[in-house]
Amino acid sequence: MPRKPEQLFGRDAEWDSLMDFADSASAGATLGLVYGRRRQGKTLMLELLAQQTGGFLFGATQQTEAQNLADLGAAYAAHLGRRQPIVFRSWRDAIDEVLRVGENGNTPLIIDEFPYLVAATPALPSYLQQALSPLGFAKQHTRTRLILCGSALTTMSQLLAGGAPLRGRATMELVVRPFRFREAATFWSVAHDPELAFRLHALLGGTPAYLEMSGGTAPDGLGEFDRWVQRRVLNPASAMFREGALLLREEPSISDPTSYSATLSAISAGNRRRSEIAATLGRPSSALAHLLSGLQDIGLIEQVDDALRGKRSVFRIAEPVVRLHQLLIQRHEAELVAGRADRVWLANADTVASQIYGPHFEDLARQWCFEHASPESLGGTATAVRPTELPCPAHRQGHELDVVVMETTSFAADRVTAIGEAKSTEAPVDTPQLERLEHLRTLIPAAKVAALPKLLLFSRSGFSAGLARLAAERADVELVDLARLYEGD
Repeated sequence: MPRKPEQLFGRDAEWDSLMDFADSASAGATLGLVYGRRRQGKTLMLELLAQQTGGFLFGATQQTEAQNLADLGAAYAAHLGRRQPIVFRSWRDAIDEVLRVGENGNTPLIIDEFPYLVAATPALPSYLQQALSPLGFAKQHTRTRLILCGSALTTMSQLLAGGAPLRGRATMELVVRPFRFREAATFWSVAHDPELAFRLHALLGGTPAYLEMSGGTAPDGLGEFDRWVQRRVLNPASAMFREGALLLREEPSISDPTSYSATLSAISAGNRRRSEIAATLGRPSSALAHLLSGLQDIGLIEQVDDALRGKRSVFRIAEPVVRLHQLLIQRHEAELVAGRADRVWLANADTVASQIYGPHFEDLARQWCFEHASPESLGGTATAVRPTELPCPAHRQGHELDVVVMETTSFAADRVTAIGEAKSTEAPVDTPQLERLEHLRTLIPAAKVAALPKLLLFSRSGFSAGLARLAAERADVELVDLARLYEGD
C-alpha cells in the first residue's frame, strides 16, 4: 500500500480508507463515495490517490451534458495517451467505456464534483446502477474502483438513500470533515500557543483552505492577533470576508437563503432552543423543522441532545466562520466596507467574548472529554458528552451544566462519571466555581449515578492558587487549562 504523500497534512484515517478501497481484493468493479463541504481538501486527496495508483480523475464543471461529455472524452483520451479526444454520444456509452480502466487490475476511476453532472443529467445515477449490475461487464471483467466525489452534501448523501438507484451498490461512504481543534492548531503552526490556537479556531474553525485564504500564515503571536483579524478576516478585500455567507448560498438544496440565514443569526446570538429560535424569527416552532433539518444536512448546525432530560435538545453552530459572519461581518458590513475594521473589532469585544469564545470553549471542553481525556480523568470511558439543565428546588430555577460525561456498558445502565463547567472569562477560576459544581452534583438523579461523579473545571485563564491547592488534595477534582486541553489527557 502506498504511503500517504507528504503534501497531504493529516487525513490519516481518510487516506487509509481510500487505499483500502482502491486495493480491495473484491472481484469486479466497486463503488465508493467521498463528500464534504467545500475547501476541505477532497480534490487534493483524490488527485494524490490518482497519481499514486495510476488512476483516472475527471473533474466536472457547471455546464451542459454535451459539454461535460466532450470534456470527459478529452480527459480520458489524454489518460490513455491518445492525441485525439474520444467522442461519447451518450452517458451510457461514456460510463461503459471509462469503467474499463480496471480491466488489467485495481484502478481508481474518480469523478470529482459529481453533483454538477447529476444536475445536467438527472438519470446518471440510474445509468451507473445499470453499469454496475452483478452480471454487467464492469462487475464481471474489471476491477475498477469508481469514486464519486462532491461538495453538494444533500445531493451526495441522497445517492445512497432509501429508494435511490445506487442504494446498496457502494462499499465506501467517506465524509471529509474539517480538522479537529488539535489538528487545526498543528496545521496553522500555532500548537505552541494554545490561546492563539483557541482564538483562531473559535473564529475560523478547522477548514484547511482557510489558512491560504487568510494570507497563508497565522498571526505572529497574540500581540499581532487583533491586527491580523482586521486585515485578514474583516477586510472586504480578504477572501474570508464573505465566506460565512457563501457556505449557505453555494449549497444547491438551499432554495431560500434568507430564511436559513435568519435562523443561523438567531442561533449565533445565543438562542439555542427551538422555542427561542422561533420567538426570534416570529414563527411558530412547528414551522422551523425544514429550516433546522436543512442546516443540519449541510453541516452548519448540530442538534445536541440534553444529557439527562429526554426529548430536550439545543442547537449549536457547527461552523465557526458562519457564526463570525452572522455576529460581526453581516451586522457591520457597511462599516467594514468603509475601512473601520479596527473600530468594529474593538466595539464588539464583548460580543466576541460572550457569543463566540464562550460557546466555543464549552464545545472544545466536551470534545476534549470525548476524544482526549483519559478514563482516570473522567472516572470512566466517555461514550457521550452533552450539556444539560438541572432543576433545583433550593433555588427554584434550572442550572445549566456545560459538561455531563456518560458511560454506557453492555452490562449496566448509562451512568454519569463526571460533570464539568467551562469558563472562558479573563479572571482565573476560583473556589466558588468548584462549590457551585459540588452543588450541581447533588442534583444529578440517583438512578444516573453509580459512583460519585468527578468534577471537571475548564478555564481559559487558569486557576487561582487556592483552587489549585484544593484540587491537588482531592481525587475527584480535575482542572483543565488551555495547555491541558490542547496537549494533555
